[in-house]
Formats: sequence, C-alpha cells, structure tokens
Amino acid sequence: MSVDTDTVRHIAKLARIAVSDAEIAALAPELSNILGWIEQLQEVDVEGIAPMTAVIPNHLRLRDDAVTDGGIRDKVLANAPAAEHGFFAVPKVIE
Repeated sequence: MSVDTDTVRHIAKLARIAVSDAEIAALAPELSNILGWIEQLQEVDVEGIAPMTAVIPNHLRLRDDAVTDGGIRDKVLANAPAAEHGFFAVPKVIE
C-alpha cells in the first residue's frame, strides 16, 4: 500500500499532530514502508498456532487467600498527625 502526502496530512490531523510540509514529505515513504512490513506479516501462515502474550511462559505467583487481622484501626490512626471519628483528618483544600 502506498501512502501519499494527503493521507499523511489526514493521519496527522486525526492524531492532532502539527506536521510541516517537509516532515510530511519524509513521513509518506516511512509510513508506506511500515504498511509494507504489515502486509508481509499478514502473509505468514499462523494456522494452528495458539496466541501468546509473551515469548517465555510467565506464571503469576499467587499468595494464599487468608484472612488477616484488619481490626487495628486505632494502631494505624496513632501514627496520623490528626484523626477524627476513626478517619485521617486532613485540611481542606479550596482554590
């Protein structure tokens, strides 16, 4: 696929990028080359190949879902500079 200068201008307008005429002339063949690579990739036979997210197998390390002691509000609020009604108190910010 060939990209002309009008298409580059249109793409730049959609992306809201300011591009000069000299840059447009340079970008047109670059975009054409990129689309050429994409066309080559579309010719590759991937029938029967499972999609993957990485080239190496990644496994998430999961922790046990255990109930922990969450009733330590007073200990946590003891470190706060100011606390009111069981919550952190912060000054109002009004602009």
